[in-house]
Amino acid sequence: IVAFPPGGVADITGRPTAAAMEKVLKQPVAVVNRPGAAGAVGNAAVANAKPDGYTILMALSSISVIPAADELFNRKPAYSLDQFAPIALISADPTILVTHPSLPVTSVKELVALARSKPNDLVFSSSGIYGALHMPMEMFIHAAKIKMRHLPTPGGGPAITALLGGHVMLTAGGPAAISAHVKAGKMRPIASWGAERHASYPAIPTFKELGYKDVEYYIWAGMFAPRGTPDSVMKVLRDAARRAVQEPEFRNAMAKVDSLVAYKDAPDFQKYWEADAKRLAALVKVVGKVEEKK
Repeated sequence: IVAFPPGGVADITGRPTAAAMEKVLKQPVAVVNRPGAAGAVGNAAVANAKPDGYTILMALSSISVIPAADELFNRKPAYSLDQFAPIALISADPTILVTHPSLPVTSVKELVALARSKPNDLVFSSSGIYGALHMPMEMFIHAAKIKMRHLPTPGGGPAITALLGGHVMLTAGGPAAISAHVKAGKMRPIASWGAERHASYPAIPTFKELGYKDVEYYIWAGMFAPRGTPDSVMKVLRDAARRAVQEPEFRNAMAKVDSLVAYKDAPDFQKYWEADAKRLAALVKVVGKVEEKK
């Protein structure tokens, strides 16, 4: 299950992963897109699926944000994090700030100046409220003390489409989702949320370099099974993931979209996930309540 439409990081990572796992498991691995509510619909479907190993999730870092947002609004949670059993971390990339080529800025400094001169005039797209593309943008907006309008969409793919069509002027994108469009000159990268410059964007500064010390965010993709999946089944899935990320076809597919393979087996992924979830839950409180405008 990919909890987003085609064109976003989860889908772009999930499909070559599924293809590589097919070779390892010697049986079909179907990718089913279940978008909705910034990933909550697909995530919940897997959380409540039969724990037999036949339904697994390719999730993004936003899996951790949704329960924290539900708590903020005092609403019934779509799912809880303890309903998932980590299989493997597949990739982890800093998000990249990209603008439409028609926007007359080539740097964060120019963008901030423009946003301050025209409060709430600029519009950015995201994969949904509190989603994996919304949170880094809110980090930047808060740090820069600027005001922009937000266009939430059903996923990373539609968020990119909104930018390409000129319906918004900027967005945060995972390298895998923006790669082809940047190379085609259809969007302009101006900053990275990474601790260090991205290998595929060596000329693009990080927000930390630009003086925004706490503006750091990674969009990671990892696989989960429903909690309660038997250990013997988890062993098969973990082994299949480990072997899949070593497949040349998988490595080539990820390299083509400038995504960094960051494989971690279940125990190390669990630690990584727990630390990231704690940081993102704190960020939700900083951002506060964001209502979707009808």
